[in-house]
Amino acid sequence: MADDVILSISEAIALAKTALTRVGMAEPAAMALAHATVEAETAGKPTVGFAHLADYLRSLVDGRIAGKAEPLLTSPVPAILKCDAMGGVAQHGFSVAREELVSKAKTFGIAVFTICNSYTTGELGWYAASLASDGLVAIAATNSHAVLAGAGSRTPVYGTNPLAFAAPLVGDDILLIDQSSSATALVNVRDAAARGATIPDSWAIDQDGQPTTDPFAAIQGALVAFGGSRGANIALMVEVIAAGLTGGNWSLDAPDFQAGESSPGIGLFVLALSPQLFADHFSTRLSEQAARLSTDYNVHIPGLDRRRRQRAAESAGIRLPRQLFDSISSFRRN
Repeated sequence: MADDVILSISEAIALAKTALTRVGMAEPAAMALAHATVEAETAGKPTVGFAHLADYLRSLVDGRIAGKAEPLLTSPVPAILKCDAMGGVAQHGFSVAREELVSKAKTFGIAVFTICNSYTTGELGWYAASLASDGLVAIAATNSHAVLAGAGSRTPVYGTNPLAFAAPLVGDDILLIDQSSSATALVNVRDAAARGATIPDSWAIDQDGQPTTDPFAAIQGALVAFGGSRGANIALMVEVIAAGLTGGNWSLDAPDFQAGESSPGIGLFVLALSPQLFADHFSTRLSEQAARLSTDYNVHIPGLDRRRRQRAAESAGIRLPRQLFDSISSFRRN
């Protein structure tokens, strides 16, 4: 659109970083979050890009994020890295630990990274994709405050509880799956509410447990799991991995990331595997299989479009709505 603002990658990173430091975030954390924000935007996921950055900025102003938090890393055994985010952002803790996590995975064949006491993790696929770019297979899981009804329940008991999986292909391409346990992500419902749009009646239920197309009724009610009880079971599995194993808050106990003065305090679980220690020529074989599925069977291979979009953004820039650009630029600490 004519009123959009077009930014280069470096300009977009600078915009995000400057806004974050202006409202009190330390520079290392701001840089990590800025890079994650821009990568989500270039990957074609604007709801967890700059639109979601506004949530971080508001939470810094309101006190839900500890802007000066320094993540505390410990390693109880060689193949495990634990991080207490101390009320800060998961992107910072992951960025601090990333080099050591990669080294451990390549040394031992397998390594686990966990975070607790964190604000919402943003785009979950970013963590898995980052490790795949170093030749690792990665699985990531996280929870959030309760918005998803459990099997047989009308009340929210789980977060959207996404899972992400990434694996390296030949060159710089990756296979990347990133999906929530809910029929849709909460940000999509909130986006519909902001636009005055309706939602599919398969996304959520109202407070009476009835399917609804009204996003405001959905926010007051609960999201539903994809695939009914099967999706709800996956949400429970993610809850155990992301909150139980990390020490993070259960979704029922996690404050809303958009309200109040307390951090959600949720968890992030990341499993990293070194494929060359399991099977020879892994990336070559996977690339050939992906091409076979795509060419011979018309299967969509998730992740390939991410890299194509990012390469396009490197030359064409990032397009932001003027209103969003102005909003990000105007944030100040009171």
